[in-house]
This record gives sequence, C-alpha cells and structure tokens, in this order.
Amino acid sequence: MSLAHNLPHLPLFASEDFVGKSDAGFYGDVIEEIDWSVGQVLETLKKNNLDENTLVVFTSDNGPWLVFGEHGGSAGLLHDGKGTTFEGGMRVPGIFWWPGKIDPAVIHATGSTLDIMPSVAALTGGGMPEDREIDGVDLAPVLFDGEKGEKRAIFYYRRHELFAVRYGDYKAHFITEYSYRKDDAYTVHGTPLLYNVMVDPGEKYNVADKYPDIIAEIWAVAEAHKKSVKPVTVQFN
Repeated sequence: MSLAHNLPHLPLFASEDFVGKSDAGFYGDVIEEIDWSVGQVLETLKKNNLDENTLVVFTSDNGPWLVFGEHGGSAGLLHDGKGTTFEGGMRVPGIFWWPGKIDPAVIHATGSTLDIMPSVAALTGGGMPEDREIDGVDLAPVLFDGEKGEKRAIFYYRRHELFAVRYGDYKAHFITEYSYRKDDAYTVHGTPLLYNVMVDPGEKYNVADKYPDIIAEIWAVAEAHKKSVKPVTVQFN
C-alpha cells in the first residue's frame, strides 16, 4: 500500500479533534493529525497480526515551503527549503519499521527514495528492469545486517540541470539557486561550494579551499554521471 498524505502541503487543514492540540501552532496541529493517522495504520497491522510481516517506510518528498512562513514548515538546522538542492530542500525523514526484523537504531548511511523500489523488489523476490540503469540500491544489508553501506554518489537536480553531488560525507554545489523568492540568484560556481554534511548538515562552512582533492574527486564523479545520462526531451517546458 502507498499512502500519500496530502498534508502538510498547503492549504493546511486539521480536523476538529486536532485544532489547538499542538504547541507548534496550526502547522503543528496538522502534524499531530498525520502522526495519529500513521498510528492508525500501525495499530491495524498489529490488530490483524500483520506487523511482523510488513515493512513500513515513512518519508517525505521535499523540505518546507519557506515562502509561506510558519504554514510552510521548518527544516530546523538544515539550510533553506523546498525547490533548492540544499539539504533543507532535499533531506527528509526516512524511517523504516519492521518489528522483529529491523533493530531500533539511528543509521547514518546515505539513502534515497530511489532505493525503495530496489529494496522492495529484493525483499519480495521481484526483478528489476534490465533495459535501463537504476540509481537506487537495495538497502537490506544496512537495514537488516547493520552494515554501514557503501560510499555512493547522490545527484541533486533542479529542473534538468545537475546542481550538486554528494559523495560519501561531502557535498559539492556546482550551481546554487535559492527557493521560490524574489531574490533568487542562479549562480554557477567556478570552484564548487563544498560541505562535510556529516558534521555540518546546515551547510554553513564552505571547506572547498581546504580539500581541492575532494572537489576533484566529486567533479570526476559528476562528469562520469552526466556522460551516462541519455538526453531526452525536456519535460519542464
């Protein structure tokens, strides 16, 4: 089952039982109701003795829509929000729940929503398409065996352009553009901005001048990736 809550996307709504329930304002009330809804799903699985045979994944599609202020949500310490390739726009919660199969833990390995399909296919014995390159990976070794996960690249696109690449703990921004605001500035960086997002998830400290070797490594990863992508008609026009 895929359950996609339309909230907390705008326009916000909360049922009568949840209005004023949160200390975080109306947006918090909406989150409280989503939390209750997810709880109803988990309780139903338990009631029907399906919880130990069901993998539940909770995640989101993007960060907060900052132009709407407190009604758009917050990325906390992460930089910026929806529409950008900064962590505040792309980095979202990823919770995997499976009693008896997944031990409670905080995992720092890099993951992506692109990994859900390969992981589910592996768990169910299903096959993967063989007529295309798949960017996602099977997360089973990380989820079930406690492995750290391989060093991998994550590619951050905005529209049809590659804006940034994360490789291991480091993330390089080749192009930056802020979220949907009047002061948007599309900037191509001759020397990419470089952040160690493992220790600096807020992307506050550009360390490009300290690690030219890491920039060169990520640049090579980006170029190899772009060569592997077959051009298609731009879908954004």
